[in-house]
Amino acid sequence: MNIEALISKAAGEAVKALYGMDATEKMLQLQKTRSEFEGNLTLVVFPFVKAAKKGPEQTAQEIGEYLQQNCAAVEKFNVVKGFLNLSIGDGAWLQLLKAIDENPRFGFAPLPSEGQGEAPLVMIEYSSPNTNKPLHLGHVRNNLLGWSLAQIMEANGNRVVKTNIVNDRGIHICKSMLAWLKYGNGETPESSGKKGDHLIGDYYVAFDKHYREEIKQLVAQGMDEEKAKQEAPLIKEAHEMLVKWEQNDPEVRALWEKMNSWVYAGFDETYKKMGVGFDKIYYESQTYLKGKAKVEEGLAKGLFERHDDGSVWADLTNEGLDQKLLLRSDGTSVYMTQDIGTAEMRFQDYPIDKMIYVVGNEQNYHFQVLSILLDRLGFKWGKELVHFSYGMVELPNGKMKSREGTVVDADDLMELMVEDAYKTSMELGKFDDMTEEERREIARIVGMGALKYFILKVDARKNMLFNPEESIDFNGNTGPFIQYTYARIRSILRKAASPNPLQVEGAIGSEGKLLSEKEVELIQKMNEFGAAVEQAGKDYSPSGIANYCYELTKVFNQFYHDYSILNEPDEQKRAVRLMLAKNVAKIIKSAMSLLGIEVPERM
Repeated sequence: MNIEALISKAAGEAVKALYGMDATEKMLQLQKTRSEFEGNLTLVVFPFVKAAKKGPEQTAQEIGEYLQQNCAAVEKFNVVKGFLNLSIGDGAWLQLLKAIDENPRFGFAPLPSEGQGEAPLVMIEYSSPNTNKPLHLGHVRNNLLGWSLAQIMEANGNRVVKTNIVNDRGIHICKSMLAWLKYGNGETPESSGKKGDHLIGDYYVAFDKHYREEIKQLVAQGMDEEKAKQEAPLIKEAHEMLVKWEQNDPEVRALWEKMNSWVYAGFDETYKKMGVGFDKIYYESQTYLKGKAKVEEGLAKGLFERHDDGSVWADLTNEGLDQKLLLRSDGTSVYMTQDIGTAEMRFQDYPIDKMIYVVGNEQNYHFQVLSILLDRLGFKWGKELVHFSYGMVELPNGKMKSREGTVVDADDLMELMVEDAYKTSMELGKFDDMTEEERREIARIVGMGALKYFILKVDARKNMLFNPEESIDFNGNTGPFIQYTYARIRSILRKAASPNPLQVEGAIGSEGKLLSEKEVELIQKMNEFGAAVEQAGKDYSPSGIANYCYELTKVFNQFYHDYSILNEPDEQKRAVRLMLAKNVAKIIKSAMSLLGIEVPERM
């Protein structure tokens, strides 16, 4: 049941009956009545003035009178210049509330019926870690955005495949391997008690430390610094190891596989803690050769050109860009080549209709080029690929030191958030009647909810400052505020005796006013959930869902402040309020799930 659609249809009939005009859907747009005027929905009548051959106010008056007589939902109306403000009767609002209550997927696109064919297949790539270090704060924003975007696209009726491309090859990987061989003394995650990704990250840092010392020594001996960076024994050894890796040297490959397996075990632990995952993981070690083959194929078709030194380039000057290197003169690949190879593998694995890359805004140019190249190579989604470009995220200075001293570690951050949630909840007395096990679980849900909500409520395109203390606040636009409202509603519903069923039909016929303005406002806000989900899908915008969730929570809390639910003596009003509360909780849970956030039954 959609009140806007019902009134829009009736307004179309009014314009036809009064003025003989067939109004288009675009002409019949309704909007929420501004708060300073009486009414719930407003119809702009200027598009009908010419056909009516009357002024805006008289036209609005005639359409209002027609709707009041012929549309049961319209209780009364008032005219402000060319705006027709319509007050909707309680019966229509109650019908809408009952429709929301009876729809378990309210706000989400309906599941496809049999014979409709399959929904579009959207692939979303996010995370993209390197296997030489643990996930950091930037990865947290990337993973949370990617996961949320996948939920939003599914809610809009798409099939979704969540993918990850792991950067598991190259000189940076060899640096960690070499440092482990030289300084590790056979250390393993088991012997050290460290997560595998942290252990390997330590050796990447160790390589850099020793490498800098070697450069310093060479410079002290009179060598130019740039030359010293190339001549330092460590970097030479790392390059030799990379060549051996490329040549499939069994010892180097065995070490590479062993150390990468430690990292993957560590990543899996972090992903699980973060509440994200993937349907398919690709590895650059498997895709770069495919990319080279695809570039050679494009070269043979005249799509690319080989220069005198043997390197292969794409000329993009006709697209207003420059020339782009695809293969170096020694035949080795670049990142662009690897992305082409990954696209080729994915297209073989899945019939993709749309491809979304969740990658930071420093790669805007890269994806502009990739889109053109994939289109040239015949990928049907190449031209329309979406680069979901997001800004940097930082912590306030001095808030938290990572184990490396330079990058904020994802595991450390999540641990801090859960501990902060525990301490804050203890201080506020929210844990008084709980077991320690319950406290720890709720602290996990609240801490992770605070982290996710604070990051996702910000427009992804903007750089942001993540403040752990602000995010744990139980008031304001935060995850804990919304989670606490949900838990409060669940507590109310547990305390309520089985309410009498809401008699919508009886309420429609009653002359008494059953709903307050606050309750109507709440039903209206609940009804906007579907539009918020649809818009978030069009805009690729988790922040749209976060902000809708906050607005709904605010409206509920204003209503709850002014009206009693459990102590309301009128049975019908009590039934309405319980149904309102129940469905606000249902929508909060649905909306927060689109952000990857859990909601606790009690807090």
